[in-house]
Amino acid sequence: MSRARRTTVIAATCLTVSMGASILLLRHIDRIRPQATIEDVLYVNSPSVVKRASLGFDGLMACIYWTRTVQYFGHRHFELAHTYNELAPLLEITTTLDPHLVPAYEFGASFLAPQPPNGAGEPVRAVQLMQYGIEHNPDNWRLYYDLGFVYYTELKDYRNAAATFERGSKVPNAHPFMKIMAAQMATHAGDFATARMLWTATYESSSESSIKENAITHLRAIRVDEDITHLEEAVARYRERNGVVPISMSEVIAAEHIPGVPVDPDGNPYVLSWDGQVQLQNPDDFPFITKGLPPGYIPSKPKFHSKG
Repeated sequence: MSRARRTTVIAATCLTVSMGASILLLRHIDRIRPQATIEDVLYVNSPSVVKRASLGFDGLMACIYWTRTVQYFGHRHFELAHTYNELAPLLEITTTLDPHLVPAYEFGASFLAPQPPNGAGEPVRAVQLMQYGIEHNPDNWRLYYDLGFVYYTELKDYRNAAATFERGSKVPNAHPFMKIMAAQMATHAGDFATARMLWTATYESSSESSIKENAITHLRAIRVDEDITHLEEAVARYRERNGVVPISMSEVIAAEHIPGVPVDPDGNPYVLSWDGQVQLQNPDDFPFITKGLPPGYIPSKPKFHSKG
């Protein structure tokens, strides 16, 4: 048998043994909590227990647990769940097994930080996750960016956001916009322009299609929130001048000399309710919006679209 052939056989044997070992390990770990619910049955919550049980296959187990994390989040998100109790423990297990698995931090923060049903509503846990990631990957400027992002978007902690962007700007090969963001946090934190700049930077700096899509979704939401804010101000001025609520958007358009009918990013006109509230026609098309929702609005489950 040639040396190349022998090497191939040995590598294949090792891979088979590794996969077999991982299956046995998973079965062993899954039996640790035999009374768990369907949601919790796949794992224990202790990273140290899983690490000891991995028998040295830390990298392989990290990949398996990361896959489970994505599956868990995807299932809960599709069901519009308002609890993601196992998400943080799954991420902690994954990153304890492999502290250098950068996607677990980048995507994990976006899973943890937003409020339900778009995420777990645990921005503090997201911050802890990112800080752990930076501790073990100090030269990855994107992790500083993601941490600053959580401070800005979810915690409204502009001081820590600015400090984090500033620290990240000093990392070798950091993108130049890190310094711009640090300055922007200090002077214009909390406005639409800053939020738009952050999400635009996310879109332009990432090669991951899911991150780009998420950025576009947020940019659409920002435009809606900004549009509706301006229209609400116009309605308030109309009420102040005339002493009554306008009965239609056309009255607001005429009174404010608005050029054309205000429309959302999909081209649908904004509508005015009987009590003067500006609303969207199709709010399900704009996750992350904070304005324009009808009273008692409950989002529909996301739809799957085939691509071909």
